[in-house]
Amino acid sequence: MRQKMLLLAAVGFGLLAFALTYYQINFERRKALGMTKEVTLIKVTRNMSSGEEIKESDMAKYHVKRFKSALRYTKEIRWNQKLKLIGRKLLYQVRKGAILEWDDIETSGASRRSGLSAAIPTNMRAISIAVDATTSVTGLIQPGDWVDIIGTFRFPEMKGDKAFDTLTLTLLQRVGVLATGTNTNNSPGMVNGRRVVQRGYNTITLALFPKEVEMIIFASQKGRLSFSLRNHETTEIEKDLQSVNFKYLQENIKKYTKDREDKLNKRRY
Repeated sequence: MRQKMLLLAAVGFGLLAFALTYYQINFERRKALGMTKEVTLIKVTRNMSSGEEIKESDMAKYHVKRFKSALRYTKEIRWNQKLKLIGRKLLYQVRKGAILEWDDIETSGASRRSGLSAAIPTNMRAISIAVDATTSVTGLIQPGDWVDIIGTFRFPEMKGDKAFDTLTLTLLQRVGVLATGTNTNNSPGMVNGRRVVQRGYNTITLALFPKEVEMIIFASQKGRLSFSLRNHETTEIEKDLQSVNFKYLQENIKKYTKDREDKLNKRRY
């Protein structure tokens, strides 16, 4: 009788675990779907060469979901903009089924003169910040990426004396990169028929809101700014962040290790 009860309990716990797992999977799925939006893009109906003029018959609808946060910076062309493409020439070879981007289209003289300003999102501003190999993630940050801005400063300690304390904190999260050096999404070079991006730059250009411009320029003059590169689909804003100085690090290093272990374990299952 006891073994039967234990068996029933085990089956019950198994069903409960299955139900909880199923609920969690569906919750995460609904959450991900809530961050996406269906858009209608343009795909090419045949292989096309550089310099060819685009005809209406060369374009077809392509329905796809995209993260809402990425739509502001995407170069993909929407179906409702197809009339702007008819008669325009391709800059590069495009294969059948490929999604058309503005980078693929030859620009008019007026569009060339507009330069970077055409890529700045409405109501935002572009500023350039000096970087080196370390702060730019070894030069791997590229136009279209998302970064967090971290500042390190030396502040007077709050004791009224002349001692200084070094402090590191995250200033802004999920900032769009418009350019690295003189390279933008609209100006890639070509090597053996493939587009390549510039390395070895010493500035990156960011899209910021006006109030953020003031803060970041001030911070760049008073301390050292570093940039952490995000996965393009990571849209969350971390709210549980802290300012780190030596005392905080000394007191919380074990907690950092435990938190990291817990997060890594969760990713495995």
